[in-house]
Amino acid sequence: MRKIVLASKSVDRKEILERIGISFEIIGSELDETPYKEKIKNPITLVKTLAKEKALWVRNKKIGQLEDSIIIAADTIVEYKREIIGKAKNEREAFTMLKKLMGTTHNLLTGLAITHSTSKKIITHYDSAKIEFLLLSDENIWRYVESGEWKGRAGAYSLRERASLFINVIEGSPSTVIGLPMHHVFQILKDEFNVNLLEY
Repeated sequence: MRKIVLASKSVDRKEILERIGISFEIIGSELDETPYKEKIKNPITLVKTLAKEKALWVRNKKIGQLEDSIIIAADTIVEYKREIIGKAKNEREAFTMLKKLMGTTHNLLTGLAITHSTSKKIITHYDSAKIEFLLLSDENIWRYVESGEWKGRAGAYSLRERASLFINVIEGSPSTVIGLPMHHVFQILKDEFNVNLLEY
């Protein structure tokens, strides 16, 4: 069977693949995302581009480690009132992001890119979900921030952990919210790369 490589250091994405019981390897991308975030203002274009560039970075930079490998990359952002919200750099920024989102509905978008180590074929896609937060007090927002769960997470929260306490409604795929839309991964691998995850 072809080796599956996850081009991400995300703990959440790693755990999604672990939970479905497939064998995979992690080779995290070290792509500098800053130029793309400065240039691309459309959120859908941004997440698809970043996912694609992460997959290509791993394919091109780590070719000696790949052999016959499927490479899966993803990127997640939050979009609220046309503003793109990425990852917080510190606690104050995490608090500001979460304060803005409390009591509102926002869009969470995850871009996806899948390629093969020896092929020029690369398939990109994206999925979105709507998330509604409860309205928390500043004190409770700080309590959440101090847990450290915001680190490395788009919008400064993770569905899987303590943020589940204040996520009121999710419209869409939970795996998209976590950071890897598995229904699209399954379909693309089956249709485009002749890989059936149900056989792994």
